[in-house]
Amino acid sequence: MPRCSFCKKYYKEPFGLTIFTSEGKAVHYCSSKCRKNHELGRDGKKLGWIKKRKDIVKEMEE
Repeated sequence: MPRCSFCKKYYKEPFGLTIFTSEGKAVHYCSSKCRKNHELGRDGKKLGWIKKRKDIVKEMEE
């Protein structure tokens, strides 16, 4: 399962988008929202919707 390069979420193989840079590095995105935010230069650690998703996952694991 690939992992989104922006929000670090795992997603299933047929979904999402994989872009290869000119250096040959693969960049994976789970959604267009992640791709657009990364292109705008935003930091995934500072966005509220990513923090909320991580908090929900932690609560479900406990």
